[in-house]
Amino acid sequence: MKSKTIRNLSILGFITIFGIISVQIYWITQALNLQKKEFQNSVFISLRNVAKDISKYNKMDFPIENPVKQISSDYYIVNIREAIDVNILQLYLKQEFSKYNLRLDYEFAIYDCLSDKMVYGKYVSFNYENEEQLSNENLPKYNQFTYYFGVHFPKINSYLLASNKLWIFFTVILFFSILFFVYSINIILKQKRLSELQKNFINNMTHEFKTPISTINIASKALNDNNTIKLDKNLSNYSSIIFEQNQRLNLQIEKILEIAKIEREKIKLKKELINLNEIIKSIINSINLSLIELNAEVILNLSNDDILIKCDKIHLSNVLYNIVDNALKYSEPNPKITIETLCEKNHAIIKVSDNGVGIPKEFISKVSNKFFRVPTGKIHNVKGFGLGLFYVNEICKAHNWTWKINSTENSGTEITFKI
Repeated sequence: MKSKTIRNLSILGFITIFGIISVQIYWITQALNLQKKEFQNSVFISLRNVAKDISKYNKMDFPIENPVKQISSDYYIVNIREAIDVNILQLYLKQEFSKYNLRLDYEFAIYDCLSDKMVYGKYVSFNYENEEQLSNENLPKYNQFTYYFGVHFPKINSYLLASNKLWIFFTVILFFSILFFVYSINIILKQKRLSELQKNFINNMTHEFKTPISTINIASKALNDNNTIKLDKNLSNYSSIIFEQNQRLNLQIEKILEIAKIEREKIKLKKELINLNEIIKSIINSINLSLIELNAEVILNLSNDDILIKCDKIHLSNVLYNIVDNALKYSEPNPKITIETLCEKNHAIIKVSDNGVGIPKEFISKVSNKFFRVPTGKIHNVKGFGLGLFYVNEICKAHNWTWKINSTENSGTEITFKI
């Protein structure tokens, strides 16, 4: 994915997050305000009914004006115009609060005009199991009434929050989800930057290698063609080694450049009709010197009939070379490789098996990952970048081929391609 696309998606994501948070805060605020308004209405009605019951108890007419005054968000004053017994008041409060489902702690006190103090104060829990006597000074006075009582709800905020716990729960979940999203985006951007740095470094490094490799190649060819060198067995052998190893290094560089190109853009295939058996034979012929040097045996069980397939010849050759090269590297000593081709239900099948060290089961699914190398056994004794099977996998995907690995540790590996 391009950096510009990631940046645009990130900006869009943050705008979306800001919008979601804004909407969530708005709805929580609305829910709390609505809950608060419902609570206040219930308190007003309950306390008005208490005042009405007290008027009946005192055999007085109920006043036309509303006797309930809200002093603050959690404190209410009720004008009763006559002295009232604290136990009667407490009974009426319990009845009305229970009736309107006001299930929260409260405290109340009665104003005594003789002492000019709030007296008979009590703290009552919503389940009525805990009642405590309060100091007379706990609740403030109200100078506009002569006979009144005050009711205070000390836990109103906790009550409102508890009433909206579902909203709060989902908000908390949303908050952590957003944090995770932001963290993930940050990690992705960091990984993208590191990946870009890695690609640039590899591309620059490999391009820098191309010039000296080409120079060495020209020089080694000149040595191989020199008659004086040919007459000396040791010099001829050394020059052949230089040429062959330089070719090997060049192949590795080309492989890295090809993979970098694959990552930058979609693979462009130049498909043509080719003879699969002939391609395999030419690959084996091209590595004949390496086979002799490693004392390797290659058995070709090729189909008697020509197998014609339409594919990118260069990429197919590279894929098969990578597989054979791996088989040689991981099959010391005396590698034995078998290559088989056959036709099966309109598909060409290629099987490459060896007698190598094999791959542990837990790593088989990872060997096609870029830069992955099996971290145990003889693998680290073999030089490489962990790019060969990654390249094979990408080319197979581009051609819509399937391939699988069957391997037994210390017994060998078989790779099957279905084309």
